[in-house]
Amino acid sequence: MLKLLKNHNPLEGAVGENVVSAFSLKANGNMSLSYGDTSRALENRKSFLSSLGIDYKDLVCAKQVHGSHVQSVSEVDKGRGALTCAASIPDTDGLITGTKDLPLAIFTADCLSVFLYDPQRPAIGLIHAGWRSSEAGIVACAVKSMQDKFNTDPARLIVGFGPRIKDCCYEVARDFKGKFSLGLVERTGSLYLDLAQVNKEQLTGLGVKEKNIFDPDFCTFCSSEEFFSFRKEGKATGRMLSVIMLTE
Repeated sequence: MLKLLKNHNPLEGAVGENVVSAFSLKANGNMSLSYGDTSRALENRKSFLSSLGIDYKDLVCAKQVHGSHVQSVSEVDKGRGALTCAASIPDTDGLITGTKDLPLAIFTADCLSVFLYDPQRPAIGLIHAGWRSSEAGIVACAVKSMQDKFNTDPARLIVGFGPRIKDCCYEVARDFKGKFSLGLVERTGSLYLDLAQVNKEQLTGLGVKEKNIFDPDFCTFCSSEEFFSFRKEGKATGRMLSVIMLTE
């Protein structure tokens, strides 16, 4: 049951002890410094991340713009966006690193977070994949960046999906047929988008094995009591935090 989840790990059972990954729940509070009620955001981050053994002041955050830019980060980037939104890495929706003890962060409230783990290098990545970033192929950009930077073999890559608005609830305009060749579902005259399917197809097309893609299959709209949902709750809603970090 969702109510039993505290720090859910999208890669649980798929990786060893040298990587920490999790996404927060609504019960953990708003994690954003720019959306929703931000008055307790830093306190919420501190509480949630301390339970994972992560110092909230070390977070590396991106100023997400629904684009396809993926930034490689290192020790010099530790703490960027951890305490103020203005300090976040600008115009970026994906982060990758091979640096240990460097926690990567993405914030969502319907968009899909994608966790990437290369156990051989080791290296990690974290992606913010809304429909615009998905259309632009951001997961492909991230995998290719990891290939270039870390010599990552896509066949060894382990991928986890975070909660997102699913095709049961994500109604989109008819012109989305011109944006996506896959991931669209038509029901009773309306069109719905499956963000996970779009990104899964892009990943497997690059050589990621389907058996290495893990999806907890949570819909933020259906379960808005558990997750923040922009589509359901509007502009005043908060954001969940997705985080991943190499530990060894």
